Amino acid sequence: MSDPVSKAVRRELDDPSLLKSAAYVDGTWITTDATLAVHNPSTGDLLADVPLLDRTWTTAAIDAAHRALPAWRARPAKERSRLLRRWFDLVTEHADDLARLIVLEEGKPYAEAVGEVAYAASFLEWFAEEAKRIRGDVMEAPEASRRIIVLKEPVGVCAAITPWNFPAAMITRKAGPALAAGCTMVLKPAEQTPLTALALAELADRAGVPAGVFNVVTGDPREIGPELTGNPLVRKITFTGSTEVGRLLLAQAARTVKKTSMELGGNAPVLVFDDADLDEAVEGLMATKYRNTGQACISANRVYVQDGIHDAFAKRLAERVGALAVGDGFDEGVQQGPLIDEDAVAKAESHVADAVAHGAVVLHGGRRHARGGLFYEPTVLTGVTADMAVTREETFGPVTPLLRFTDESDAVRMANDTEFGLAAYLFAKDAERVWRVAAALEAGMVGINTGLISNETAPFGGVKQSGVGREGSVYGLDEYLELKYLAWEGAKTPTSAHNPADHPARSTPPWPAIPAPKPATGRARTSSASSTARSRPSRPT
Repeated sequence: MSDPVSKAVRRELDDPSLLKSAAYVDGTWITTDATLAVHNPSTGDLLADVPLLDRTWTTAAIDAAHRALPAWRARPAKERSRLLRRWFDLVTEHADDLARLIVLEEGKPYAEAVGEVAYAASFLEWFAEEAKRIRGDVMEAPEASRRIIVLKEPVGVCAAITPWNFPAAMITRKAGPALAAGCTMVLKPAEQTPLTALALAELADRAGVPAGVFNVVTGDPREIGPELTGNPLVRKITFTGSTEVGRLLLAQAARTVKKTSMELGGNAPVLVFDDADLDEAVEGLMATKYRNTGQACISANRVYVQDGIHDAFAKRLAERVGALAVGDGFDEGVQQGPLIDEDAVAKAESHVADAVAHGAVVLHGGRRHARGGLFYEPTVLTGVTADMAVTREETFGPVTPLLRFTDESDAVRMANDTEFGLAAYLFAKDAERVWRVAAALEAGMVGINTGLISNETAPFGGVKQSGVGREGSVYGLDEYLELKYLAWEGAKTPTSAHNPADHPARSTPPWPAIPAPKPATGRARTSSASSTARSRPSRPT
């Protein structure tokens, strides 16, 4: 199309200038003859054509970030904080437009998109404040004449590769701490959802983030990825996505020994015990499983339900799932949107078919939705066993497999029987059981009687092959800092500083004098000691 951005899409926005069809490098909007098409997964409509940048352009973005680094890291933390806060304000101000872009290119319901924008903004607000709280340490050294000083310094140029399922939040969760720490960044957003990333870059530019500090490159990951991981000017790689791709990036980054943080695959287990509150457990599972049509790394993927509550839980869950409204994200009341592409639909289909072929029963759904396209019916399966594909692999779709268990130890064993360890959930009332099971689960995050565990103040990340490092919270900032140790000979305070003879006494004390008590009139005078005691200022507490 002659106009690289659909006019119909522009009409969806209050501020059409947020809809960009150019990459953002060194403060300049870049276009190329080669382009990448962006489609609406709900309708299939073409939304925009964005630049298909090659390795040369990626190098240029890295060079720009490297040039901008000295001045950015030298800025006072309070100034970096102010700019991040301004970016937060602009994201909040344009929340409706950002949410519309998310619905258009990712497909989630509008209400969820609004929630994502608020979640994305929270990281900018949080790390705007944390920028002012970076602190080192001073320690005693073994030698009396020395001091050990520990500084925290920015890592340097960072490369971020983000997924399509949360196209705003996964960017700010990385860019927020990076810029707060004094790092610069080159961002490669997912090919399916670059428009949200480019809108965020526009708002960063309006906020006053200097040229080169935040760059966005769009295009083929096979061209861009190897340059980000191999260029020696890049000192850190941060990635959210599949474990398979994470392994590849870690291997590539190892050649130049880069710092890395990886948030990878999930396959999260849910354990529902007999003493759980039935309604609370069902609602908790709905929140973690069917948000974003099951397309989240912390979505419930395997649900283990104890014998005594299994049948009632399955019945109640099927009723709730059957009531979910499926449709376009802009339609009123819609709770489930499309899957992202045909491969995602095919995977859901294959997992259900394999489960049914091996004895599972479909309580609800189990097929493509009548709307056609990329829509799939929210599904509940019972009679699922540990050897089925739906249990062994991450579905990343609206399919819930229920597995029955009897003993707590068996449930924990089955939950941990995976290479993944991102999130886990348990529902129970017994406090001893909660502590015991939570400690035994091999996961970086455990939701207890809740399916909502993500927020800016909590350390998000996994164990085993679900990743390296943490995002969000006070710990997230450390991922973008390096420790530098100074051994300072002669830094210890001289002994003479403690010798009173070297410091003449003050003629007046450094604190205000206590006024003498006034004599009482018209009655007997109290003793001097008691009067002074009453008039003396009270001791601070």
